[in-house]
Amino acid sequence: MVSRPRVGVAVLTMGDRMPELRALLDSVAKQDEAAARIVVVGNGCALPDLPDGVTGVELAENLGVSGGRNVAWRRLREFGDVDVLVDLDDDGLLVDADVVVRIADLYEAGEGRLGIVSFRIADEAGETQRRHIPRLRAKDPMRRGLVTTFLGGGHALSMPMLERTGGWPDEFFFTHEETDLAWRALDAGWDILYEPRLVLQHPKTSPARHAVYYRMTARNRVWLAKRHLPAPLVPVYLGVWTALTVARTGSVTGLRAWFGGFAEGVRTSAGPRRPMRWSTVVRMARLGRPPIV
Repeated sequence: MVSRPRVGVAVLTMGDRMPELRALLDSVAKQDEAAARIVVVGNGCALPDLPDGVTGVELAENLGVSGGRNVAWRRLREFGDVDVLVDLDDDGLLVDADVVVRIADLYEAGEGRLGIVSFRIADEAGETQRRHIPRLRAKDPMRRGLVTTFLGGGHALSMPMLERTGGWPDEFFFTHEETDLAWRALDAGWDILYEPRLVLQHPKTSPARHAVYYRMTARNRVWLAKRHLPAPLVPVYLGVWTALTVARTGSVTGLRAWFGGFAEGVRTSAGPRRPMRWSTVVRMARLGRPPIV
């Protein structure tokens, strides 16, 4: 990296949140330190007229979160002047004007080990849901520190880290793509930092909205285990998550879809298997979340 990291911004849209997208781009434009590049990817949709300086990429089909973000990453890489990529949900909003400054400062001080920075997600009232805190002990959303995963809605990624790890898992489409990337980053020696002072305002929603969510959540969790866990941990991890899912899910339809996705994950390929080192398992345990839960 150069002495002052250059920050690029990437946004995916499916064309159904245009007022929110415009508000987000306005909040990016109002940053105290300008982003080096801004890319908006139309994930299977046409894009509206974009502000000056914003690059649009229209995809003929929806490639999912993973595929769309890989397109954005590669487009920013082509420019050759971005060191840190910031992904933002198209219905999010940067409420502070110093986000780009803070990110550049963090990576400048990171001594080359900082791979991922996770934002804090807060609703319009400033509240952060428990599921948006990337650690098991999630009572205090303002506790900063190293973690083992990150939030998809708002985060920063080192471009060298993406090159080293190979980017997002295209096959996942959506759900658990952040965990897949996080585990590969940790295994390659990168740090993941949760920085609650970096805030993305986001409408309060529930992720469990339809059967496809349950199916893909289960399928991708099986794929995670098959791709990245040492063999003895695979049944432990999947057993723990099966028990948690049965205990937490009150919908019979949801459970049926979940077990269908689980079976799909077992019988289908997850791509190349590259189990993490046991030293990475130990590191994750010391950070508070061993890869069994």
